[in-house]
Amino acid sequence: MSYQLALSFFQHAKHEGMMGQGFVWIVVYGLTDIFDIVGSPAFDVMQGVIGMKPYVQDTKKLQNLRQRWRKKYQSENPGTSLSEPTISGLYAYDTVWALALAAEKTEYINSDFPRSEENNRSTDFDRINTSQTAEKLRNTLLKIDFSGMSGKFHIQDMHLLSMTYEIINIVGKEKRVIGFWTSEFNISKSLNTSVDIDAIIWPGGDTTAPSGWLFPMNKSLQIVVPAKPGFAEFIKYENDTLKGFCIEVFEEVINSLPYKIHYDYHQFGNGKGESNGTYDELVYKVYLKEFDAVVGDITILANRSLYVDFTLPYTESGVRMLVPVQDRRQKTAWTFLQPLTTDLWLGTGAFFVFTGFVVWFIEHRTNGEFRGPPVSQIGTIFYFSFSTLVFAHRERIVNNLSRIVIVIWLFVVLILQQSYTASLSSILTVEQLQPTVTSLDEVIRKGGNVGYLNDSFMPGFLKRLKIDESKLIPFDSPEEYNEALSTGRVAVIVDEIPYLKLFLSKYCHNYTMIGPTYKFDGFGFAFPRGSPLTSDVSRGILNLTSSNRMVELEKQLYGDTTCPDKNDSQNSSSVTLHSFLGLFFITGASSLLALILHVVITLYNHRHELRSGSSQSSWCGWFAILSKIFHEGDKPNAPQKDELTMANANMTVDSPWTTPNDTTENVDSGSDTGSLPEGEGTPGREVSFQDPDPLSFAYMLSERE
Repeated sequence: MSYQLALSFFQHAKHEGMMGQGFVWIVVYGLTDIFDIVGSPAFDVMQGVIGMKPYVQDTKKLQNLRQRWRKKYQSENPGTSLSEPTISGLYAYDTVWALALAAEKTEYINSDFPRSEENNRSTDFDRINTSQTAEKLRNTLLKIDFSGMSGKFHIQDMHLLSMTYEIINIVGKEKRVIGFWTSEFNISKSLNTSVDIDAIIWPGGDTTAPSGWLFPMNKSLQIVVPAKPGFAEFIKYENDTLKGFCIEVFEEVINSLPYKIHYDYHQFGNGKGESNGTYDELVYKVYLKEFDAVVGDITILANRSLYVDFTLPYTESGVRMLVPVQDRRQKTAWTFLQPLTTDLWLGTGAFFVFTGFVVWFIEHRTNGEFRGPPVSQIGTIFYFSFSTLVFAHRERIVNNLSRIVIVIWLFVVLILQQSYTASLSSILTVEQLQPTVTSLDEVIRKGGNVGYLNDSFMPGFLKRLKIDESKLIPFDSPEEYNEALSTGRVAVIVDEIPYLKLFLSKYCHNYTMIGPTYKFDGFGFAFPRGSPLTSDVSRGILNLTSSNRMVELEKQLYGDTTCPDKNDSQNSSSVTLHSFLGLFFITGASSLLALILHVVITLYNHRHELRSGSSQSSWCGWFAILSKIFHEGDKPNAPQKDELTMANANMTVDSPWTTPNDTTENVDSGSDTGSLPEGEGTPGREVSFQDPDPLSFAYMLSERE
């Protein structure tokens, strides 16, 4: 545009209200000099305009040119407002210099404008050819490269290059430089950094960037709101004011938009808290242009989107089932068996017997407590192994291999005992709550009734799941849900997750959500088809749902307490054999290794007997030798002299080895004394000593005899 046409254009734009808040005007370089040419009239109608202009560095050479130009121009044009040459003027100045430099480099050619050899042209101009000097001058000019008043002068692709641009903002009577564009930093505040540009004053004096679309200031959105008598936490009237979760979300989003929207609420009800129709009919009102939007717990459905545009959902999406729960773990006289599974009971018993056998096998050759008649030895095996369960074993262990086996086994018993105690405590004290119904197929098979929320899309959805229409019962409130489920009027309630979560916030302990989640898009706001508000509100919903404010709104809706799912995947708390495979492997391997080592050591110690019996080639002979080696006990060593001093001093017995001439000898001055019977030594002879070890005492008796 010419400067005068541009001035007229912006005057009309201002008259139409298009130079106010919410509008954006960006002009290219061709109009950035209009303020120097036109002056105040352009400033008056172009407030907030953004412009681009080539950056010219203020050098001393340029300052001298400005002084000479100002003096000459004002003398020739008195009363002018132009005080310095424009960028176009500087370009013209540099172009003349470039042309002069090109002319100096171009050699003169005598035969200029040669005539064409063709004489059949219709006009004289057709017979004139191109000037050879001009063509050479043009080629030289395109190669000129020097530093002029406007900066570096260089032509590329028939355009004068400018590597740096200024971004100006018209504020008052000033062309305010707010930033630059360079090939290195793109848009930045300065030429040498990538810092963001200064704040822009947009048309209307607003510092917030307009969205590019403005809702008419003289119009208010007519918003229709559904009547929700049952779940009032989503939408409710209180003192002639709309409140609730949906209203708070909508107002939070609207207030976050970069432009202001006026709106009025209208209730879709009869004034008594009852709805005037279904939600589908409510959405259709927007399609008929009776209202500008629908705000409420409106589920985004495919058939509804044929008539309106929905925003993104602002609640959790999906449909699930609500069923009662009950404690299915019966406490009986045999409850004590439930902490461990059958395979774990059998496996534990097998390892008890195996461990007892290994200890007996290692100990019975050298330990008298593990010897005796076969029946007694079998009883010892079982008694010793099972007494370790309560750590009540009393048999003395003398072999190191047995001690290793017992230590490892007692560790396994300790863990097994603690696990049993914890599991039994859980069974007896914690309710094992499980749902009464696990799937809709089970409800259909048993012929149970299914409840749903009145005035919703649920009837059509449940019919598609092949549920008989006669089995569907509508309800209006959480209280009706509770009454129907507790009395058995319905077997299950099918509803959207936000409603079920609100219900569970009041009745958490008696019910649970189960089953698959049927996919639906949750709640959204509905606008007419093609409304530019839809995308802006959707972006506002995204910002809100990712902020802490949405968490606060959901806490107000559902409360602070959480209700854990008690779904049908909850299993028994019994401990399985798989949980102890590692421990059983360790104790089994250690016991088996100790058994093998004991056999090897025993055979090595009796290798002479094996050699002497090698002449017996029959299996029975070998078996007899091995049986004798492993069954007969090792000969006990003779008692040491000081074994008597290890006896207890609290026991007094008749000494069988005293001689008649012996005098009374007090073995332990601090012990009780006793008299020997007549005929068995000197009358009145007394001997006292500590209680001896029974086996040592037997050795001493045999030695005396």
